[in-house]
Amino acid sequence: MASLTNQDLRKAGLKVTLPRIKILELLESAELHHMSAEEVYKALIEQGEDVGLATVYRVLTQFEQAGIVERHNFENNLSVFEIAQAEHHDHLVCDVCGKIVEFHNEVIEKEQLKVAKEHGFKLSGHSLVLFGICNNQECRDSAK
Repeated sequence: MASLTNQDLRKAGLKVTLPRIKILELLESAELHHMSAEEVYKALIEQGEDVGLATVYRVLTQFEQAGIVERHNFENNLSVFEIAQAEHHDHLVCDVCGKIVEFHNEVIEKEQLKVAKEHGFKLSGHSLVLFGICNNQECRDSAK
C-alpha cells in the first residue's frame, strides 16, 4: 500500500490540516489495520496530540466520503476504518476478541460472480464477513 501524501488530500478536495495529517499517518502506520474512531482518538491522545473525539469522527467521515478510508460495520454497530486498498479483500472476525483477519480467495470471488449471474445480477461490489472463533487459546476456551 502506497503512502498517502498531502497532495492526495488536496486531490480529494480536503485542506491539509494537522488533525487530518495525524489521523492519516496513524491509520497508515497502525499495527491493526482496522481501527474504530475511539481507538484512533485514544492513540492520538497517547501521542500527545490535542484533538477532540468529534474531530476524529468528522475527519474519518470526510476520508470515507473522499474514498481515502473504508468503513466496516462488523458487529455491535461498531464502525472500524481502514485505508482504502486497490486490492479487494474480505474479512474474518473473531466473536470473542474481535480480531480481524483480511483474506482473498479466488474461488469465493468466482462463486459470487456465478451466483449473481444465475440470479440476473451484475455485481457492483460486495462485502463478505465470516464470523467465528480465532486460534487464540483464550478465545477457544471461552467459547466452550
